[in-house]
Amino acid sequence: MDLYAASWSGVGVPFRELALILLVGLVTTYLTTGIIRMLMLRFGRLAAPRSRDVHTVPTPRLGGVAMFTGFVVAVLVANQLPALNRGFPPVTPDMVAVVAAAFVIVIVGVVDDLFDISWVLKLGGQVAGSVVMSLAGLSWYLIYSPFGSGTTLILDQVQSTLLTALLTVAIINAMNFVDGLDGLAAGLGAIAATTLLIYSLTILHDQGGTVSAYPPAMISAGLLGVCLGFLPHNFSPARIFMGDSGSMLIGLLLAAASVSASGRINMALYGPADFLALMTPVLVVIAALFIPMLDLLMAVVRRLKAGKSPFAPDKQHLHHRLLRLGHSQKQVVLVLYSWVGVVALGAVGSTVLPLPIAAIVFGMAILLATAFTAVPLWRERGERPHAAASG
Repeated sequence: MDLYAASWSGVGVPFRELALILLVGLVTTYLTTGIIRMLMLRFGRLAAPRSRDVHTVPTPRLGGVAMFTGFVVAVLVANQLPALNRGFPPVTPDMVAVVAAAFVIVIVGVVDDLFDISWVLKLGGQVAGSVVMSLAGLSWYLIYSPFGSGTTLILDQVQSTLLTALLTVAIINAMNFVDGLDGLAAGLGAIAATTLLIYSLTILHDQGGTVSAYPPAMISAGLLGVCLGFLPHNFSPARIFMGDSGSMLIGLLLAAASVSASGRINMALYGPADFLALMTPVLVVIAALFIPMLDLLMAVVRRLKAGKSPFAPDKQHLHHRLLRLGHSQKQVVLVLYSWVGVVALGAVGSTVLPLPIAAIVFGMAILLATAFTAVPLWRERGERPHAAASG
């Protein structure tokens, strides 16, 4: 343990400062959410239950405004810290770019939460926020091919903007689509932010604390704090919803951290032999987003097959299916937490544990998650003989 601690000391990884901005984001979001809820109740701005919703009581929205406030305050604090302030302009534009894009996304989300705009306008707002982020300097501009001697492709502004916008809009909609149960989006956002933070710390360690690796660590730490600060207000039974302003904000920040951490690494400097090891943290990020992205893909295919818009709402998402299986709202959320955690654990375990041990741990985690998911089926089978005997 001492050798492990020594290997991490003195390499420019600002653990305390990152922990501080996580805490600032958590406390600010927690306090601001209470204020937003009070204002929404006073002015009667409550979300009436819709046909696709699972809640039955009018509930305030706009929790995303509190989350955005918590993130901005965390970024402002980071800008004043002796180490993390080197991750801001003029050294790197990432933090200014992500705040500007988040502002655009939250404005679009607030309008949708209040007036329920069409999916075309919402998609246009998502694209606009993604383009703003790319043009402001946070863009994926390096693609590495490990084949042959290894080649790094440097994308021009148009190509990098298109790639960044595509990735960002996909992640935004994945989080937006999965936001259907109390505490679900905030919890999945926290899990994904944790894996991104691990990835960022890995890059910081591998690159000796290079300043260019500060932004993804700051974004993921701030996002983790924001999600944890909002979750107590939002876990079932929710006293306030984050709304599209919150779920789209989570998606944007996840995309921004991923682009900042992965789209800037010149893998050619490491060589093809190290490609898999270096890309393993990226696989962790993909793993954390696997469940929301799977739900998004299934929803798009299902709606297109039915001749509907891919953004048309329905009650066929994964959480709706689990509800029909017999789980309560809380159980559905915990089931989805467990599966996202299992996939992320598999990706992380393959990097920190010997392969046989990682395979055993991953297999046991799958069995536990499967058993938890199938509890209603077992309960139903147990009740059938009892009902027959009573009859």
